[in-house]
Amino acid sequence: MNTGASSTRRRHSRRIATALLFIAPWAVGFLLLVLYPFAASLYWSFCEYDLLSPPRFVGGANYRRLARELLAGEGFGRAVWNTAYYAVASVVLSVLAGVGLAVMLSWKVRGQAIYRAIFFLPSVVPTVAAAVLWMWLLDPGGGLVNHWLTALGLPAPNWFKGVQEAAWPPDWWSGRAAFGSKDALVLMSVWGVGNFMIIYLAALGDIPKSLYEAAALDGAGNLRRFWHITLPNLSPVIFFNVVMGVIQAVQAFTQVYLVSEGRGAPAESTLMLSLHIFLAAFQNLEMGYASAIAWMLFVVLLAATAALFHSSRYWVHYQGGSP
Repeated sequence: MNTGASSTRRRHSRRIATALLFIAPWAVGFLLLVLYPFAASLYWSFCEYDLLSPPRFVGGANYRRLARELLAGEGFGRAVWNTAYYAVASVVLSVLAGVGLAVMLSWKVRGQAIYRAIFFLPSVVPTVAAAVLWMWLLDPGGGLVNHWLTALGLPAPNWFKGVQEAAWPPDWWSGRAAFGSKDALVLMSVWGVGNFMIIYLAALGDIPKSLYEAAALDGAGNLRRFWHITLPNLSPVIFFNVVMGVIQAVQAFTQVYLVSEGRGAPAESTLMLSLHIFLAAFQNLEMGYASAIAWMLFVVLLAATAALFHSSRYWVHYQGGSP
């Protein structure tokens, strides 16, 4: 009996050792590349650290600096406003464009697969190539977009050279167009809406046809069927894309860096939080300040995600009842 029990324990120990050996690469990577930087950045956010000398603990000085800049609308405050403007505009327009394109591309027409491929292709274009393309298209002097607008008798915006935000409703006939650099970035993000469109298309195919047939028998038109059947059934997917879109918008860096000459030009109108963290850490060598910004960004994203999940109970509808 003792021999059998001992053999069982040895087999059990070998299984545990084998399992630990298999997960060791992931565990080491997680500890060194995720957990340690996470903890280090939290400590550095309370320090003055220039990457060249040891961190010096300064308490909440970095966070008090962030509060002053936020109230003054400078530095961190400017980056918060730019990021919020870009995130809200790009997410709203991406949802509208994604749902609209998905509905149209779900129609049974000749060449449907070709149209779907055409609208999806921009989403697989590398970010750097897309940024260069849009800098050329939206060039205030010789870009194609302003050339077409001028040919139509409309004012030509400054796009990436402008510091203003879009006015609503846009006053196209005033002789000037109030579209600036952040609006150009929003256009770039909407151009790559193909990823979201594909998800909406899949969700549309999952809506029971019997719902549309019953609504048609009751005399509901296309608009009513869209409003009372399509949108409620798409709401879980819209919710998912909104959450992911907000996270992606707040973390946008590559395209912002390229179009803003790596410094948030012009006049910090494209100084997003991601770029502000990069410049503070690696240009100004203020790693403590940059870490404090990163943690504030983490808290804001966490709060925004929690608010979205809380609000979802009022507008997200699941087949078969609540989640």
